[in-house]
Amino acid sequence: CSSNPTPCKDPPDKLFTVHGLWPSNVNGSEPKKCKTTILNPQTITNLTAQLEIIWPNVLNRRAHVRFWRKQWRKHGTCAYPTIADDMHYFSTVIEMYITKKQNVSEILSKAKIKPEKKFRTRDDIVNAISQSIDYKKPKLKCKNNNQITELVEVGLCSDNNLTQFIDCPRPFPQGSPDFCPTNNIQY
Repeated sequence: CSSNPTPCKDPPDKLFTVHGLWPSNVNGSEPKKCKTTILNPQTITNLTAQLEIIWPNVLNRRAHVRFWRKQWRKHGTCAYPTIADDMHYFSTVIEMYITKKQNVSEILSKAKIKPEKKFRTRDDIVNAISQSIDYKKPKLKCKNNNQITELVEVGLCSDNNLTQFIDCPRPFPQGSPDFCPTNNIQY
């Protein structure tokens, strides 16, 4: 939250939450808005309690549904045939987070890397996560906040059937505002 230009509406939890489930093309690009569809309101009603915990809108805690609707339209509609519909999309996110061990905060905590505003190396963070995802490479995103580089996002990548982890393609290049340096990453 502190690295984002849009002020958060309430203090963020000291957890990584889901940002999305995004399909990618073989070349690593992300397709967007693949088909016109409307989110079934009953889908969200049935899953709201779980989604608010693992996939909140951290920038506006009163606009979760709008955020989820946007994620479904922009990314979920491109996941067919692996993801059949909106209910399958959101329940897959919940399953991946809870049962497929994709809770990044928990993974880091088990490696004794906790959100204590300590400085870490990129290798320490990547290795801790990699050990929990079949030794595949995650994609880290950092932001510079008042001369301090903060870890703000961790991407985990899987195959097109969502059955096994793969190395994440296209890490942020040096010079990118999202690049994580070798040392001095605050978490």
